[in-house]
Amino acid sequence: MSDVTPPLFYVVSGLSGSGKSVALRTFEDLDFYCVDNLPAGMLPDFVATLTRADEPPRRLAVGIDVRNRHTDLSKVPGWLADVGAMGLDPRLVFFETGNEVLLRRFADTRRRHPLSRVGLSLADAIALERTLLRPLRSLADTVIDTSDLNVHQLRRRVITELDLAQDQSVSLLFESFAYRRGVPADADFVFDARMLPNPHWDPRLRPLSGRDADVRTWFEGQEDVGEFIAHVAQFLDHWLPRLRSDTRSYVTVAFGCSGGRHRSVYLAETLARHAREQGWRDVATWHRELD
Repeated sequence: MSDVTPPLFYVVSGLSGSGKSVALRTFEDLDFYCVDNLPAGMLPDFVATLTRADEPPRRLAVGIDVRNRHTDLSKVPGWLADVGAMGLDPRLVFFETGNEVLLRRFADTRRRHPLSRVGLSLADAIALERTLLRPLRSLADTVIDTSDLNVHQLRRRVITELDLAQDQSVSLLFESFAYRRGVPADADFVFDARMLPNPHWDPRLRPLSGRDADVRTWFEGQEDVGEFIAHVAQFLDHWLPRLRSDTRSYVTVAFGCSGGRHRSVYLAETLARHAREQGWRDVATWHRELD
């Protein structure tokens, strides 16, 4: 093993709502083998299993956060030392955000804080989480404050600060949203999908989203949807390359529908896949009402 370069290995941690999920998706888009919410006690065995595989991944990233057993979080330094003894150099990246920003983000997304189940108010849950994660923050090789970063800027920060760039000049974000909650403020292109057929009215499909296979199959059978995708793809293929410049580092293409669950999600995923097929390397999706 001495003649083999060990894989890159990052541990992603931080406060709930600070952008850890965006960071892990960024690692995944850069060909990292990613696992979120790994039980911390499994870390040494997990790494040992992967590195001994016939074709071990060359890039690893795992998410470890407050969803772990609280007694395990203080043991992470020892488990990382065990990983280091295997010849790897684990790097811990910690994401944090100001309290007011976290409160606003949870209010906007309407998601529950993982510690709210113990009967705490949101403010108290955030305070307790900071305390529980203190051992990981003190151990971090890199701390990234996301208070003033949007999704694009956070992705760029991860890529540049950790020196993970792969000859990328412009990053593309394909975002879905619900019109009832407003158009994303940072969208460069906005496409309205509310005139398209809506699987919401099919009781079998209503609980699903545009990421589910049954919904995708339903859309693929709709002629209007296929025509819409063809027109949008033609537009983007013509104009997106013209946005390449030293001063333009990211572009958001947003799709809106009534609920932000079916049509807009399907379109964002489909056009993101099309962009990758066209050779764009830094392409991500973000579903505001789902993520």
